[in-house]
Amino acid sequence: MLSGRRLDLLDPSALDVEIEDIAHGLARVARWNGQTKGAHIYSVAQHSLLVEAQARAKVPRLDAKGRLAVLLHDAPEYVIGDMISPFKAVIGDSYKAVEHRLLAAIHLRFGLPAKLPETLQSLIKAADRCAAYLEATRLAGFAEDEARKFFGQPPKFSAAIERDYLTPWPAGIAETRFRERFEKLLRLQ
Repeated sequence: MLSGRRLDLLDPSALDVEIEDIAHGLARVARWNGQTKGAHIYSVAQHSLLVEAQARAKVPRLDAKGRLAVLLHDAPEYVIGDMISPFKAVIGDSYKAVEHRLLAAIHLRFGLPAKLPETLQSLIKAADRCAAYLEATRLAGFAEDEARKFFGQPPKFSAAIERDYLTPWPAGIAETRFRERFEKLLRLQ
């Protein structure tokens, strides 16, 4: 990692996880394999911020630890990249095992439980589906009916969500905004 840490993918240690590496990596990993509209990639860092905003809208009283868990839901992708879901299904359990070990190490590093409560996992999945629907229809060229097949009903969202999160940012801005949100949530715990 740029921080100088060496992360063992098969046996990751929380001691080798740094937020600087996560923010830097996620800001440079493209969602949708880079097949999105705009002058910049739509990064996993920006997606993570969108998902956290969607979760906040769904559960306004979610505490800072829960919000931090939502923000970090795709954090393993700073190391393993973002694969489209159909390809993850082809690879199967091996990919998921590596992803889960990395996420557990990341959670432990930042004071979260290695395994989240089921209610929080459900909230993350729901907010992630909402974000995917919006990204698919606003950025990745999906028609509304096609997006419904993959992601369910269109989510409710504010004009601010569309304005603030659905125009791809340059990598440096995505990295900075991700780190700032992370630091704010860490302070609120």
